[in-house]
Amino acid sequence: MKQIIVLISILIAVSWATSRPIQEEFRQCMSTQFKAYTRSFEIIFPRNSSLYSSLLQSTIQNPRWLNATTFKPLLIVTPFHESEVQAAILCSRKYDLQIRVRSGGHDYEGLSFLCRTPFIIIDLINMRSIEVDIKEETAWIQSGATLGELYYTIAKKSLVHGFPAGLCPTVGIGGHLSGGGFGTLVRKFGVAADNVVDAYLIDVNGRLVDRKAMGEELFWAIRGGGGGNFGVILSWKIKLVRVPKSVTVFTVPRTVEQSASELIHRWQYIAPEMHEDLFIRIVILGVGEKSSKGKRIDNVSFNSLFLGGIDSLIPLMNKNFPELGLKAEDCTEMTWVESTIYFAGFPKGSPLEVLLDKEQLYKSKFKAKSDFVTEPIPKNAIEGIWKMFQEEEEIAIMIMDPFGGKMNEILEFEVPFPHRKGNLYNIQYMVKWDEDGLETSSRHVNWIRSLYNYMTPFVSKFPRAAYVNYRDLDLGTNKNGKTATYREAAAWGDKYFKDNFKRLARVKNKVDPENFFRNEQSIPLLPEPWK
Repeated sequence: MKQIIVLISILIAVSWATSRPIQEEFRQCMSTQFKAYTRSFEIIFPRNSSLYSSLLQSTIQNPRWLNATTFKPLLIVTPFHESEVQAAILCSRKYDLQIRVRSGGHDYEGLSFLCRTPFIIIDLINMRSIEVDIKEETAWIQSGATLGELYYTIAKKSLVHGFPAGLCPTVGIGGHLSGGGFGTLVRKFGVAADNVVDAYLIDVNGRLVDRKAMGEELFWAIRGGGGGNFGVILSWKIKLVRVPKSVTVFTVPRTVEQSASELIHRWQYIAPEMHEDLFIRIVILGVGEKSSKGKRIDNVSFNSLFLGGIDSLIPLMNKNFPELGLKAEDCTEMTWVESTIYFAGFPKGSPLEVLLDKEQLYKSKFKAKSDFVTEPIPKNAIEGIWKMFQEEEEIAIMIMDPFGGKMNEILEFEVPFPHRKGNLYNIQYMVKWDEDGLETSSRHVNWIRSLYNYMTPFVSKFPRAAYVNYRDLDLGTNKNGKTATYREAAAWGDKYFKDNFKRLARVKNKVDPENFFRNEQSIPLLPEPWK
């Protein structure tokens, strides 16, 4: 026993002897060799800093990863200025450290703050400025800003402008735009990345480049090619879109006993073909409660945004989707920015300032997966979903977002996000739980994998597509921190990017030939035979 204690003591001593100098030398490198702002010592937080733990946990949106102690960064860097990001990149290269870049902390698998090899986090929490130019109908946004902050800032300048991005206001701009990004305006204006017109990026050599300096190939790659692959994107210039002064929202709930299966089946034929001003998504929610008959309570909600008034919406619905039985009293007119609060789940009458809250309404451990559907799912297969939901005792969710409209007009290769014409809708599967323990976690993860397997015959094929912003490590990973080959990475790359994957790898060869920017599902280098 004494020998074991001595051995442990020696290992701890060796660990400190090797890690402490790296931390100190990194700080010295930041503040002197690369002439970062004198503020450097205020933005670098080693593990022994009193603020380290709170900073690390501050924007982790999936508590499932909070106890991943073996993958914690050596340092957290919270830059205020581009020179500090440049210094962090160059110093990381000098000391052979990997980098994780975090904007909102919503990476589903924690890749923005976890790594299996020595690394630092560049947390963009202090780089969140937003400058809106209503006359030009554009905005410059730093990557650390959230969607909620963007919507709020636009609304303070104009109530007839918006931006086609996601529904969760705590999502960071950097990761969202890097993966594509879509929400209630997707059928009218496409994904968020379709509406990016410029960007500032710091590359592997520490150069700050805009669209002109980086070139069109790299500018193409960063608009949907996934976060953390090509450099650190500091800010984005987006094109604002025009929205009506008043829009209409509704949420119509239905149970299985109220013909939910028939309504979902019919919705598949209607929602992607409706006028592009109308977005109707489906949210299937199992809440873990039991009915008097001992069955799990599962509800279906038809959740909608219409870019117009109730008087125009009701005739449109009566003509195209009378089965839902929508009535005027089911609908509410409001401004577009108020609709972002509505879809975020805040109580009715909440002030615009809730969009600035960096905390989610409800945070729990979760696992998610995704699919794209190209042909309507048979009604009996939909009924099979209810049976699958009965097997999960905690919160189970399926969200079905319709495409069509503008998405049919944008070609698959215009930006890396390829899921365009031919896709009826996207599915996000999610299971949430609160209790701790590996066994508990495995049980819920196994359930969602079973649901995903059940859906195999009914979703896209060759490849079975997935959405990179709903990151899913089940699709494959770099093993033990090693870099995957192009063939290995195709396991996930083909699913996320389809025919755009090879082009992304070509860009990677040009801008990051040593593959410095990498993670468990990053864009690989393209080997010689395919260049």
